[in-house]
This record gives sequence, C-alpha cells and structure tokens, in this order.
Amino acid sequence: MKKNTIAIQSPFPHRDAYGAIAMPVYHTDAYEFDNATVMADAFCGRINEPDYSRITNPTVINFEERVKMLTGARDVVAVNSGMAAISNTLMCLAAAGKNIVTSRHLFGNTYALISKTLARFGVECRAVDLLDLEQVKAAIDENTCCLYFEIMTNPQLEVADTRALSTIAHSHGVPVVADTTVIPFTEFNSHELGVDIEVVSSTKYISGGATTVGGLIIDYGTVENFKDVMRRDILMNLGAYMTPHVAYMQTLGLENLNARYTLQSRNTLELATRLRTLKAIKSVNYVGFEDNPFHEISVSQYGKTAGAMMTIDLENEQACFDFLNKLKLVKRATNLFDNKTLAIHPASTIFGPFTAQQRAEMDILDTTIRLSVGLEDVDDIFEDIKQALE
Repeated sequence: MKKNTIAIQSPFPHRDAYGAIAMPVYHTDAYEFDNATVMADAFCGRINEPDYSRITNPTVINFEERVKMLTGARDVVAVNSGMAAISNTLMCLAAAGKNIVTSRHLFGNTYALISKTLARFGVECRAVDLLDLEQVKAAIDENTCCLYFEIMTNPQLEVADTRALSTIAHSHGVPVVADTTVIPFTEFNSHELGVDIEVVSSTKYISGGATTVGGLIIDYGTVENFKDVMRRDILMNLGAYMTPHVAYMQTLGLENLNARYTLQSRNTLELATRLRTLKAIKSVNYVGFEDNPFHEISVSQYGKTAGAMMTIDLENEQACFDFLNKLKLVKRATNLFDNKTLAIHPASTIFGPFTAQQRAEMDILDTTIRLSVGLEDVDDIFEDIKQALE
C-alpha cells in the first residue's frame, strides 16, 4: 500500500469486540489476564500484550504501529512530548563520561537539555559547526555516544548534509540521532540518509490543528540494544509514555496529514514569495526558494517541499514587537504547524533565558520573526501581515 493508504488503513492487533473501524480509546490503567503464566509473560516482555498503561496501551500501540508501517522502523515509542522523545533517547544512549556532538543551531530547550541538564549528570556537550565536516570529525572520539542534529534548524533554517554526517559518525561506530519534525517523515526516508534514530514532535504536523502534545522515537534497529534499553529501562522508569486519548487524536491527525501538509507547504512558498515584495521586510528566509543556499541539499535529502516554517527580518526588535501587536488574523503563539498561522519573536521568547552572547553564538537575531504558516487562504494571511507592517 502507498503511504496515504497506510496512514488511514492499518490492522488492529486484536479485532475490536464491537467491530469498530476506528481504534477505541482504552481509558484504563490495568488489564486482566487469563492466567498467571500469561501475566508473567506480558510483564517480562515475552509476549506483546498490554500490562499497565504507563508502559503499554492498545490505543497507543495502534498509533505506534501505524508510524512503524509508514517509516519501516523496527520499533516506535510514543511519548508525551517532543522534548520527552529527545530526552528519553539521549538518556538511553548517554552516560557519565560520554559526550554528545551537536550544534548550537538547536531549538532552545534542546540545547539547554544537552548543554545544561545532561551536563549535571556528567555528559559533555560538544557544539560544532555541522556545515564544517572537519570540525565534526575532530569532535568525535571514543566517548561520543551520538551525533545529534535537526534536519532543518529552528529558526535558523540551516540544512546540513545528513549523508556526510552519518558517514563520519558511522565510521567511528557512533549512532546518528536526528530531529525530523520540520519535514513530515512521510515525505522522505531518514534511514536511507543514515539516520539511526529519528525523534519527532508529533505535537506539530501529526496532531492536526494543535489538539494534543506528543512525541515519537523512531528506531531503525541499527543501534545495539537500543530497543531493549528504551522499552525495559528508560520508558518503564521515567514514565513518559503517551496517554491513550492523545494517541487517538494523533492517529486521526496522521490520517489527514498528507492533505494538510500539501496545502501548508504550498501556502508557505506562496506567502514567502509575496513577502519579498514588501519594503518593510529586510529579508525573507525560506528553504523552498531556489536561491536559498540550502535549497539544493534540502531537495536532494527531504524532497521537493521545504516545510511550513519561514522567517522574516525587520528593522529592529521594536519593529518586531510593533508588528506582532498589530496582527489580527495571525496568532501570537509558540507552536509550529498548527492549522492556524502563528508568529513569534524567538529571541525574546524561546531563547529569552539565554544571554545576549549565547544568542549571538546560536545566530538568534533580535530582528527575526518566525512564521508557521497554516491552512488559511494565503491572500488573507498576506493581507494581515501587510497591514501589520504599515
């Protein structure tokens, strides 16, 4: 079956008692077993049956299985946020005395997790320029537990060479972990690019209209013992498993993901093209532009679409605040890839806790507005932005 069909049609592990064609929401914490042997086998992972909803739940399993079929992964773990997907994955791989090679061009909380939170437990953050492959080679050593990066950085919109980075990491026996949230995994195959473990904020495109918060850990089976450690140690002991209601909502979002993303990415390219005509905007950054320095490599790796995130730069910070305050249709909000178009000033919000020097090192400018383009008519989005600039 094609991906659009897989997203909508997939078999349940067990036929529903009433023949429901949509997976029911199993709002329960525990399950009755036929006998003690089956109970023991379920708790010890010898059979794939739910034992306790903090660890396994039929509604969540159904969501995980659909993502597994769409990606070809060996295992998929659904958790309660994108940050949970990142933190659980890194805690599965890291240990005291290990280091993570990454970039300063990361989402603010992700960089804080690696450089600050994990550092408290003896894990070193080695931030390098991922566009400089020699820097990457020099940073990796026998204590490197993974190479971590975003396939398109937020909000710098930098695209590194995933194939080249993966080749370097694998030559040292180092796994590659990539955050692929910005482009839906239905648009490309990250494992073919050398990614071992994919982390996704399913809050974004998948949830469909920002209905729920969730995350996905997509394991392609190339990291030894990762599945066992994740399922029997990290997931069980940290308690970040997705709730059944969220899994139900996100399964519905997965079913119409292709239709929404097709329109969102088309809207973003059209809007970005129009915004280039406005004099109040000093620059428009969108990887979908053919003259963008990352356009060619993005197309070669992630397909013809470039996502639904773009940035504009205005004259100064005050101009950004004035612009945000005058918006009427576009929402002042932090999320990405909602059905609604959203705008935010990253320097004063997402990256507000960082010092001015840290923001400079991360290339976070006071003049930048990040736009997440939604499903509204692009004429209406453009007119609202235009009036807010006047």
